Amino acid sequence: MTRCNPHLFLLLLAFTWAHVSGVPADNPSRHASVSAAEPTDTQSNASEETEVTEPDVMRDLQKRSVTTQKPVYGHWGLEQGKYSSWTSHSNRLIPVYTYGITLDRLRERGSAYADQQRLDKLTGQSNNDAFNPIALYFDQTAVYDLQQAAVDAGYSNIIVMVFDGMDWNTTRAASIYKTGNADQPSGRGSGLAFQDDRRAITDFGFVCTSAAAGGARTDVDAQTVLSVNEGTHSGFDVRLGGTAPWHERTGSPYLLGKDRSRAHTVTDSASSATSLFSGIKTYNGAINVDVEGNQVQPIARQLQAEQDFMIGVVTSVPVSHATPAAAYANNVSRKDYQDISRDLVGLPSAAHREPPLPGVDVLIGGGWGEGKQADKVQGRNFAQGNPYFHQDDLRASDLKHGGRYRVAQRTKGKSGRDLLLETAQQAADHGERLLGFFGTKGGHLPFATADGDFQPTIDVKNAERYSPEDVRENPTLADMTEAALLVLEQSIDGFWLMVEAGDVDWANHSNNLDNSIGAVLSGEQAFRVVMDWVDRNNAWDHTAVILTADHGHYLVIDHPEEIASAGRTARSKKRSDDAAPVQEP
Repeated sequence: MTRCNPHLFLLLLAFTWAHVSGVPADNPSRHASVSAAEPTDTQSNASEETEVTEPDVMRDLQKRSVTTQKPVYGHWGLEQGKYSSWTSHSNRLIPVYTYGITLDRLRERGSAYADQQRLDKLTGQSNNDAFNPIALYFDQTAVYDLQQAAVDAGYSNIIVMVFDGMDWNTTRAASIYKTGNADQPSGRGSGLAFQDDRRAITDFGFVCTSAAAGGARTDVDAQTVLSVNEGTHSGFDVRLGGTAPWHERTGSPYLLGKDRSRAHTVTDSASSATSLFSGIKTYNGAINVDVEGNQVQPIARQLQAEQDFMIGVVTSVPVSHATPAAAYANNVSRKDYQDISRDLVGLPSAAHREPPLPGVDVLIGGGWGEGKQADKVQGRNFAQGNPYFHQDDLRASDLKHGGRYRVAQRTKGKSGRDLLLETAQQAADHGERLLGFFGTKGGHLPFATADGDFQPTIDVKNAERYSPEDVRENPTLADMTEAALLVLEQSIDGFWLMVEAGDVDWANHSNNLDNSIGAVLSGEQAFRVVMDWVDRNNAWDHTAVILTADHGHYLVIDHPEEIASAGRTARSKKRSDDAAPVQEP
């Protein structure tokens, strides 16, 4: 029976519920394709269309947006008649979905933005102009509070899914495409698995993501903060930002951090992830370090130390990028990748020389195959080679060389999924830790497009192209999540798992809606793996699943029917392909 939280009906000032039923549409299939070289300026589509035999309408919408610079499906930024005028983050309110737990504890306490004393303490500012006595949105640090509340209530499995860069408008675009229904103007939404799933009690709300400061000058060798940028501070003003994402002020520079009357800092992924996992506001670039330069302990390490929880970190982007870093590590700079990876696997680092941190039990992500000669940003101990996770550190972590991890890494000619799951099963059978290291050029997994293919088209950063080997030799985020749960479910005391769909952010930075929808749908598959695991293990009485984002971007959907039509065409093509007889070799 579907159970809905009655308190949600009280939130009419900030959002409305969208009740749904039925089973979401089939998931996009995953298959390898290699695109021809993409044009980098305005060219005719004729040559490409002779190569792509089946229509991919969403891909064409994205390509036409770039080549014409017109808002074919919508625009990114404040310039309504121009496809792309903003490629960075925004201060939009961010959705939070919960399963197996509600937001009631947060509502009972009330929003920090409705309590001047709490707000001043949270932001470090007296008489903060973000005070709103009727605020029904929360601060991002409340996601940390929610995890702590779950632990206090006896939950032993805490799973946090972060769709990096996925604001409400991004979820709306993905749901419009998947359902083929353009009429989704407000509320929780429907069509995506994390919008529709009602197998456990579920809830929905919004959080503010603004950072304490725009950045800081740091010394990564000494791990000290030398100075913090002045002039901006944390906050959210509903008069300028709107009470909900569907009530935003059109063309307002406020959400981009450009309104001088309310200079509220737009966050980066490091500051926001620190808020999610350690419950503090800090400067952009900080990995679990406050504005004074003090290290703070993320909840994963607290649970590891105090309750013997196993810890898992999974991401579709480099393992030492900001979100996976803040799940466990400390560093004054998010760009000190090699030291961050050392924290993650329990090796001595600039932040934890002696003793090193214990390390996580499962680490799976990207960064494989990258190389760099020098990097001053990473300090004097930077080692020439892989900038994200140095090959010597990988070797030192491997059981074969005296380390503590059973390692699976991208291997020529081998299926990434099969290799990772086989290694995960071996680790589970022998009570070992698991390390998975994969990726393609750039350090991330191949970008899936909206139709589930791997043929990204041009955007503000041109197009990535993948070989069949790039696709076959890498697992998907869903595969990574499945492998992590194989190991973590062996825990007697419980586990904490963070899963990041990091490619949503990369797509939105590139103003590529085709890739963005594909990334959301890839994350949706990982969500299904999580929910099916909880069901299969009858674990809803002690499992809390939280799905959110770390920040937003600035997509404005001008023509939702164009996106809906593209989705309907893709579903029709899939049905036709599924019905086609299999050709004998």
